Amino acid sequence: MQPWQTRSTTVVYENPWVVVREDAVRRPDGGNGIYGVLQVRQPSVFVVPMTDDDEVVLVEVPRYTTGSLSLEVPAGGSDGEDLLHAAQRELLEETGLEADSWQQVGSMMALNGICHAPEHVFLARGVRRSAAADDDARAEEGIATVRRVPWGDVLDLVRDGTITDGESVAALLYAALALGRVR
Repeated sequence: MQPWQTRSTTVVYENPWVVVREDAVRRPDGGNGIYGVLQVRQPSVFVVPMTDDDEVVLVEVPRYTTGSLSLEVPAGGSDGEDLLHAAQRELLEETGLEADSWQQVGSMMALNGICHAPEHVFLARGVRRSAAADDDARAEEGIATVRRVPWGDVLDLVRDGTITDGESVAALLYAALALGRVR
């Protein structure tokens, strides 16, 4: 089998955040076809914030695409800035918190069958309310609620389907591995 080959690319839509393109391709079986690809312009960051009491801070966000409220880890676009700085900014904007220590614990690609969307996961420990917290920024981000959930309960929320956001599930797994909670 041969690898995929791009024969030509046409941009069908773009905005400041994403590009949608249609590629004429030669498939691995040698046949011709088309492939639609969504490409994000900047990598995203995902933060698993941990309190000193072994709680994870999660946010509830009403998601337009699914028409439902989603329980997730804080996350967002890097806007072209340093990934750690972007993670710190997203944590502050979405929760009003800052952290004593930061560790990048993983990287992944979202929906890699249709997207080119690099994502980076950070574990933030020792989170606390920031003097720079701005509740208006949280509203602007669309955050409905900020919740502190004991680590063991977070895994139950994944298991029972309360947390359905795939990137949040993956970010929590990366954090669990970094914390030595799973092998």
